[in-house]
Amino acid sequence: MTTSRTLPMTVPAQDLPAQVRIHEVGARDGLQNEKTVVPTEVKAEFIHRLAASGLSTVEATSFVHPKWVPQLADAEDLFPRLADIDGVALPVLVPNERGLDRALALGARRIAVFGSATETFAARNLNRTVDESLAMFEPVVARAKADKVHVRGYLSMCFGDPWEGPVPVHQVVRVAKALMDLGCDELSLGDTIGVATPGHVQTLLAELNEEGVTTDTIGVHFHDTYGQALSNTLAALQHGVTTVDASAGGLGGCPYAKSATGNLATEDLVWMLDGLGIETGVDLDTLTATSVWLADQLGRPSPSRTVRALSVR
Repeated sequence: MTTSRTLPMTVPAQDLPAQVRIHEVGARDGLQNEKTVVPTEVKAEFIHRLAASGLSTVEATSFVHPKWVPQLADAEDLFPRLADIDGVALPVLVPNERGLDRALALGARRIAVFGSATETFAARNLNRTVDESLAMFEPVVARAKADKVHVRGYLSMCFGDPWEGPVPVHQVVRVAKALMDLGCDELSLGDTIGVATPGHVQTLLAELNEEGVTTDTIGVHFHDTYGQALSNTLAALQHGVTTVDASAGGLGGCPYAKSATGNLATEDLVWMLDGLGIETGVDLDTLTATSVWLADQLGRPSPSRTVRALSVR
């Protein structure tokens, strides 16, 4: 495999951030849907390759019960294999205090909790109501902050729910503000089934700002079910958001929402940001080669359009 030197022409647009931090989720959110268990050594090499591409944040794994996500049952084995990665944040997902205990025991210094803006998804994903899930997160966040651990709050179903339909903006704002009031350092807004459109994105961001959730604490996490992930990302950038979640090669979806297709591909995002002259620190050739390598490990081509365009077999 070789990669083309084709690069987008850089034409900056007005009123966009100079720099964006990509929160890479491929190794956790991307792989958790794989039906065949990926060997731990492959996961470790994947994360090392992602770090070598220039990504500053690579979400490593999840300390959930193996019964719920068998793909990530090797968290205790995997995380120590990443100890030689310097200068790259390696957050891990924790569902509860037991998960936090496991993560802290291995030296994790960045964690994430995963909530829902809708009752149906909270029941299906967490077996709790929305408020019960917030109560479960409260001691997790408090203990993490007491130990000076960075906490990210994921909020799913921010734009639409496959069972409940469109989700009112005020409903999302209430849960988002509650997560931040627990003490989260950062909030990731999830378009779990990919139904968001740019006006909806900017309206939600504006409403969050009005309720005191500042733009510098917000990240966006778009799925590309209806081909809107990049346009929604651009809308968020125009609002001032500088943290964008993406998954190398477009891996992943949501195991609890069957209508959800893949995450925004990191390569597609980097191509757009490079063309806009927005700094990411990511080398697109190295990242593309990584996704092609992983696709070979998984036995199928990458769904990322940019990976397909740049890859020559």
